[in-house]
Amino acid sequence: MAARMVASRRLRDLLTRPLTASNHPGLSISLRLTGSSAKQEASGVALGEAPDHSYESLRVTSVQKHVLHVQLNRPNKRNAMNRVFWREMVECFNKISRDDDCRAVVISGAGKVFTAGIDLMDMASDIMQPRGDDVARISWYLRDLITRYQETFTVIEKCPKPVIAAVHGGCIGGGVDLVTACDIRYCAQDAFFQVKEVDIGLAADVGTLQRLPRVIGNQSLVNELAFTARKMMADEALSSGLVSRVFPDKEVMLDAALALAAEISSKSPVAVQGIKVNLLYSRDHSVAEGLNYMASWNMSMLQTQDLIKSVQAATEKKELKNVTFSKL
Repeated sequence: MAARMVASRRLRDLLTRPLTASNHPGLSISLRLTGSSAKQEASGVALGEAPDHSYESLRVTSVQKHVLHVQLNRPNKRNAMNRVFWREMVECFNKISRDDDCRAVVISGAGKVFTAGIDLMDMASDIMQPRGDDVARISWYLRDLITRYQETFTVIEKCPKPVIAAVHGGCIGGGVDLVTACDIRYCAQDAFFQVKEVDIGLAADVGTLQRLPRVIGNQSLVNELAFTARKMMADEALSSGLVSRVFPDKEVMLDAALALAAEISSKSPVAVQGIKVNLLYSRDHSVAEGLNYMASWNMSMLQTQDLIKSVQAATEKKELKNVTFSKL
């Protein structure tokens, strides 16, 4: 009880004066991982295979405490999305959602590009020769197939842990569906984004048309990209808001993405995961509904010990990375 009273007084004091890096250095956490760690990961050297994650199309590594790195791992096929991929992404992120030791995730692509999109050679029979005896039965089959493919990227959005996309080279077709379901997007200077589906005779149906307008807030630009399949290069992706930062190359970008994940993972998981849940809720609801949901959320979450620990760390000028938060 005494500790709570002291923490409450410190919280009041903290809120009545400016919080700056100079008077609270504990609030500033370096954005850099050790250079060797990031370079090893960028070059594909494992820092530790993540337990319970064994896949054909993905590679999951534990790059440091509380951070997982998910790589699209079909480099010889330009990370094209085959049947196995669509199933494994759901399995992977369902596991990550339940992993109370994971607090942030980075997604990248192995090899020369992020992804070439759907693997048409592997998927052609499902799309062009669907099962069914008549129009109704074929339609039911295709609807079920599409909704299962949609879940492949919706599962990223539903994952309570922040997910950072690190894009280099081409991010084509399904790649745009994937990254728009992520929370933060970084890219290398050689990256380009292409809503390619119109060129193969269909409308993108697993998330791009629903999420891209909300991400960049420019319906005219979205329409142009979707109707023409033209490439959006890295600088335009930055200026439009599709990505938040552009880096000279893949190695520097991946280093920054992993450092960002490390910083996020040092924060209270109650706070971070609550932020993600409420940002997504507010995106799809009115301001009044979002505020009401937030009040209901925080009436319980404000009682967390993480609040006291964070305030004490700030007043004692300790970095949050040195604070132990319980698993969530």
